[in-house]
Amino acid sequence: MTFVLVMALGLVACSNSYSSFADVSEENSSSETFSSSSFVVSSSSVSSSSTVSSSSFSDSSDVVSFTALVTDTFEVFAFGSLNIDIVADSFLTKFDYGDVVSVMVPGYDTLDVPVVASYGDVFPGEFFLYVSSGLNYLKLEARYGQMAEVIGLGRGAEFPIEVAIRMKEKGGYAEHLGNLNSLAISYSIEAYPELSVADFANFRMVRTTGMGEGRLYRSSSPVDPSIGRNKYADSLAAVAGVKTFVNLANSEEYAESYNGFAQSYYATRNVVYLDVLPGFANTPFKEGFVKGLRYMVEHDGPYLWHCTYGMDRTGYSIAVLEALMGATAEEIKADYAATHKNFYSVSGGRQVALTAKQAELIQAIIVRLMRNAYKVEGVDISDFENADLAAATEKYLLSLGLEQHEIDSLRARLK
Repeated sequence: MTFVLVMALGLVACSNSYSSFADVSEENSSSETFSSSSFVVSSSSVSSSSTVSSSSFSDSSDVVSFTALVTDTFEVFAFGSLNIDIVADSFLTKFDYGDVVSVMVPGYDTLDVPVVASYGDVFPGEFFLYVSSGLNYLKLEARYGQMAEVIGLGRGAEFPIEVAIRMKEKGGYAEHLGNLNSLAISYSIEAYPELSVADFANFRMVRTTGMGEGRLYRSSSPVDPSIGRNKYADSLAAVAGVKTFVNLANSEEYAESYNGFAQSYYATRNVVYLDVLPGFANTPFKEGFVKGLRYMVEHDGPYLWHCTYGMDRTGYSIAVLEALMGATAEEIKADYAATHKNFYSVSGGRQVALTAKQAELIQAIIVRLMRNAYKVEGVDISDFENADLAAATEKYLLSLGLEQHEIDSLRARLK
């Protein structure tokens, strides 16, 4: 049975772990109506002061519908969350944690997202529907990002905005939830007796198709001591002769405050400090990413990209560069998952190798991240396995603001 839930966008006060503010597009309007051929819209409505309960649903053989009107817009643009005015416990009578749902905002976008109870139930940069029992609303979120900007919801929007939520895949995210709950890392090298020093530092040369030998490296932070890997990463970068670092995690001032920074190899090289969160579809990350790419064009390699773990921000950035240079979908997924194999999973003070299924679930993360971020720029890689990823990535980088000659120079430096 397929359930369809139709409601309005509620703007209940929210608070997030981030507070970055991004300007968003005002070119779209909310006047578009839902197509009756795809799902049903209730003609009834209630005021924003109404209390929603499970009895508010009209349940036919395959449709659940609800409409509410809310007009306060402050939290949408202050925090980026799209708050949907429906009681979480009522929603959970028809949908479960681990379901994948399609959230349709007419005139803006349609997103397929998992239903989760915690921000930690998705990886940084991912989109999700936050449903917490006891709350009087749901939240459509981008972890570390601004969902309002993601879908193009600008200050010129007219409220209320009707939002439809329908089942995409029952239990489609359940395995991912189980996998996340089984992953753990250690900051001690003794917990990883089967790893080399380079693997422990998550340090490696990027060797995917089209990438030149010894041109691009990735690692955990060579300067941040918080996860116990910096000295290994720094010394390995010195051995590799890295000339230019791209630091996604820190400002220059913050990086220089780390104990031992002045004595590091890192301190003697070219470094660009981007200080971005992993909101890959949002303006702060996109602007920082372009700045990092331009720094590469202007400075000699070999190059090394890193954040703190070398996992999320680095994982996405390296995947884009791999795609630009002609890497296959399988190569991109495998390199992304190699990072997680270097960190996870530690049990009883010793690393236990990831299963093939766990690795497969981790590989799916980079596919979702790239699909979502490219889609925001009008680039379709929904068929990731068969897409021309090099051409799509060139189009993506052009949409971010790079010039064609800069992309050509970037390719030349990485060959």
